[in-house]
Amino acid sequence: MPPVSLTLYGTSACHLCEQASSLLQPLLGNGVSLGEVDITSSKTLMERYQLRIPVLRRDDTGAELDWPFGLGELLTWLGDVIGEEG
Repeated sequence: MPPVSLTLYGTSACHLCEQASSLLQPLLGNGVSLGEVDITSSKTLMERYQLRIPVLRRDDTGAELDWPFGLGELLTWLGDVIGEEG
């Protein structure tokens, strides 16, 4: 599988962001890497994401996935990099 880098935009006080991060944990190290960005560090990020967090962004394509999403939606969204083995 080709590697993919993801960025999770959120805030430190966001319980939904924690849920999204936890959902991603099983995928890490399997060709998926994750960076987390606290949007409160940037006025531009606050304007873009404050009403949408958590937001997951693919660094290779720029595609974004807004919360709420479950494992099924996440796997579909990453379908081109997470294929079935065997």
